[in-house]
Amino acid sequence: MVQVAVLGHGVVGSGVVEVIHQHKESIYKKAKQEINIKYILDIREFPDLPYHNLFTKNFDEILNDEEVKIVIEVMGGINPAFEYVKKCLENGKSVVTSNKELVAQKGAELLKIANDNNLNFLFEASVGGGIPVLRPIAQCLAANDLYEINGILNGTTNFILTKMDKENMEFADALALAQKLGYAERDPGADIDGIDSCRKICILASLAFGKHVYPNQVYTEGIRNITLEQKEYAQNFNGAIKLIGRSVLKENGKISAAVYPAIVPYDNQLSHVEDVFNAIMVRGDAIGDVMFYGRGAGKLPTASAVVADVIDCVKHLSARKYLSWSEGSEDYVENEEKSISSFMICVKNQNGIKDRITEIFGNVEFITRKNGEDEIAFVTPKEQEYKITEKLNLLNAAVLFKLHILD
Repeated sequence: MVQVAVLGHGVVGSGVVEVIHQHKESIYKKAKQEINIKYILDIREFPDLPYHNLFTKNFDEILNDEEVKIVIEVMGGINPAFEYVKKCLENGKSVVTSNKELVAQKGAELLKIANDNNLNFLFEASVGGGIPVLRPIAQCLAANDLYEINGILNGTTNFILTKMDKENMEFADALALAQKLGYAERDPGADIDGIDSCRKICILASLAFGKHVYPNQVYTEGIRNITLEQKEYAQNFNGAIKLIGRSVLKENGKISAAVYPAIVPYDNQLSHVEDVFNAIMVRGDAIGDVMFYGRGAGKLPTASAVVADVIDCVKHLSARKYLSWSEGSEDYVENEEKSISSFMICVKNQNGIKDRITEIFGNVEFITRKNGEDEIAFVTPKEQEYKITEKLNLLNAAVLFKLHILD
């Protein structure tokens, strides 16, 4: 029997307990050992739960119990999660977590401690919730040289953008509906400002390309400023607006990494991913494009991924699974303005503006929309973003919006 402890009894933590208790027999068959929850750490009390006797408020009780071989961290945030996870790894306990903020900020450090102590630090649930993506990247695609990852990494923002696209809802109304349905928090900033997607692309890029990418290195833009007018222009261009997390390996060995709303053409599979679903596209030299698709969050989907990692830990109690990356550096992630892309740009209409756009930007495609006479929208050729910015300065027109176009 393998004794485990759960740190946190919120949505995911209670789901983990539920999955382990309800699937005890099938888990035993897969792990070849019985998994028993010995402790649940939480500052609250749950006297009405049938397993109320498992709760403790004392982390040291878990840390000092040599019987506990695996600790499941589902508290979220950095403090005190980082301190607890670090101490567990330093004291002979493997750790499984769903904490994307922890992995994005401290992943390289914690992976090194796990490696030094011949332990496992696993975090499949930190990116896709119930969607398996990290293990396939590390194992199934190991024969490939990966060079690009892009995807829809946040279900809340995808739900909002789908409502705007399909039902003509204003952003504020779509957000309110997401909150009513439980898809968005009362404070939705982590989702709609791109912070959640930023953390996930950090983890994906770190794993795929081998060096840690920190959130402060990633250009991050959310969807607060997306309007129905922009949505209409995107549709007339045969595309849909999605919040995209993207990282590309450059020829110089550096990477780009960014999160931004982008127009995704309809011939790209990501444009058809709707509602709360996520999709992650991985590109490799041998396999080509591989897409991972499913519900990216939720109590039981996320808990199932956590428990799958626990099973993996049980199978490798005396051996370490290879899952790691090295420390990053300040110059590893290139400035996003150096990345090459095409853009849809919309400016205020004025006399001679079309001629000046053509003169400055070259061969552009003009896009129109109903009741858009006071605006001029156009799609640029592919170019480094800083050069696009320089040309916009030469144009000297009021910019209403600028959106990436995903290639």
